[in-house]
Amino acid sequence: QVQLVESGGGLVQAGDSLRLSCTASGRTYAMGWFRRAPGKDREFVAAIAWGNGWTYYTPSVEGRFTISGDNAGTTVYLQMNTLNPEDTAVYYCAAVRRRSDNYRSASGYDYWGQGTQVTVSS
Repeated sequence: QVQLVESGGGLVQAGDSLRLSCTASGRTYAMGWFRRAPGKDREFVAAIAWGNGWTYYTPSVEGRFTISGDNAGTTVYLQMNTLNPEDTAVYYCAAVRRRSDNYRSASGYDYWGQGTQVTVSS
């Protein structure tokens, strides 16, 4: 069992930056971020697979968000730049301890954090 603890959410203005962090209680194979905006379904944001270092992004954040982490596979960061109100959501960290078929899907992960709120005002 892996426990995930997120931090770094908050209230910012459009154009500002935030960095989210997520620490796992054990080593993982890959970690990702998802978000759920008010009234919408949970959606994939970004993921990183530690073995090959590959990263994955949803198109709406590519070029603005950067996912990274430590070499131990226990901590993942999401640097979010040029935030806009459409980025307002609860952001969830996810992790898996095996190779997954699809890091862009929630089904590709076994462990989830409690979520951290990101609010971007216009």
